[in-house]
Amino acid sequence: MTKATTGAEAHDDEVRKLAGLASDIRVGMLTTIDESGRLISRPMAQQEVEFDGDLWFFAERDSRKVAHIAAVPEVGVTLTTKDKWISIYGTAELVDDPAKTRELWNGWVEAWLPQGPEDPNVALIKVTARSAEYWDTPGGRIASVLSFAKSKISGERYDGGDHGTVEL
Repeated sequence: MTKATTGAEAHDDEVRKLAGLASDIRVGMLTTIDESGRLISRPMAQQEVEFDGDLWFFAERDSRKVAHIAAVPEVGVTLTTKDKWISIYGTAELVDDPAKTRELWNGWVEAWLPQGPEDPNVALIKVTARSAEYWDTPGGRIASVLSFAKSKISGERYDGGDHGTVEL
């Protein structure tokens, strides 16, 4: 006999799936809104790979992205690999927490911010995810090619893999 899942259990499963998909993606695109209302995206390195609904990034306090976040904290983060895509909507904020800054500091960050974690211009950005949408092609490129060929032969719609939306 199969146990029925509750709405909360199904939601937790979706969050775990999203966390699993995001866990090995180190660099994403952070999208902010500039003073003219335009969307501006730039690559940013995630500082914690254990996705729990929060994403952490380092920046310089006097950078454009920090000014954008101060003016309009709504942001998008896109994480991708060859076979999975994640689009996250959330709210960004500057966090002044020296302990968290030291905890997240690593050689990758130091390559971009050689002044070190104690420098007053080093800023920690926390993105609190509100929702996310993902697309996953288990089996990668080969599975995608086979699914595409099957759709062409059968005339049925292409089924590229898993897709879901998660409210966080």
